[in-house]
Amino acid sequence: MHPAPSVIFFSVFSGLGFGLLAWLGLGIPAVTGFSAFAFFTIAYLLAVGGLISSTFHLGHPERALKAFTQWRSSWLSREAWCAVAALVLMGIYGLGLVFFDSRWTLVGLLGALFSLGTVFTTSMIYAQLKTVPRWHMPLTPLNFLSLSLAGGALLAGQVQSAVVLILIAACLQIATWLIGDKRLAQSGTTMASATQLGDVGTVRAFEPPHTGTNYLLREFVHVIGRKHASKLRIIALILMGILPIVLLLLPFNHIIAVIAVLAHVAGVLTARWLFFAQAEHVVGLYYGKR
Repeated sequence: MHPAPSVIFFSVFSGLGFGLLAWLGLGIPAVTGFSAFAFFTIAYLLAVGGLISSTFHLGHPERALKAFTQWRSSWLSREAWCAVAALVLMGIYGLGLVFFDSRWTLVGLLGALFSLGTVFTTSMIYAQLKTVPRWHMPLTPLNFLSLSLAGGALLAGQVQSAVVLILIAACLQIATWLIGDKRLAQSGTTMASATQLGDVGTVRAFEPPHTGTNYLLREFVHVIGRKHASKLRIIALILMGILPIVLLLLPFNHIIAVIAVLAHVAGVLTARWLFFAQAEHVVGLYYGKR
């Protein structure tokens, strides 16, 4: 798949923002007043900023509101509703903490639930696609949720929880890569099934279907070399997992914490770029690209 920057930024930064909101909704860290305002500002900038960036990939951004009408069948619509519910509930919860020094527990718990629900629905937009076998597996939502919770713990200053969750997220990321590499072959989809010519005989690509490019090739067929992918996986794993864990195990200071956050975010951005760049849409078989 074409790794569009807007979608990468959306899925990474909204995941971090909603992950932080989930921790705040659980009362972690237990902040009020100006401290609470600072945490909620960071969370909303990430969550809302990520959501806004996603509209840049739409052909007609002015039609985005129509997504809310398809909640019965569309994970995109469910994501939109969960995001609105999470932002409203956490906004109310934040008002209580900032201005009234009051923790409205039920509102916070519901806000945390909808925050994680937003991340889950985002992941299901991709996990539901049978046409992309690499995404069509339970590990996809687990990968999104683990990174959201780990990043949220890191931003919330929960060192011990962050170390454990980053380790879990890194392990799930490795599993997602290794199992995902086999998904296209295991799906049973081939050029013969893609062209529906399997009954005729052995199918192979003799000439491209057309001489120029088109929308399908631009959006759904992106090929990255195995060597480059392997290097980027190592870089992503070091940045998102190994380096932050090592830094968090050192005596705490704010400079180390900032470096750990920046390294983790850079690693997640790299991993998410690979998430899209390595996704083999079955339409590529028709064009002889797989």
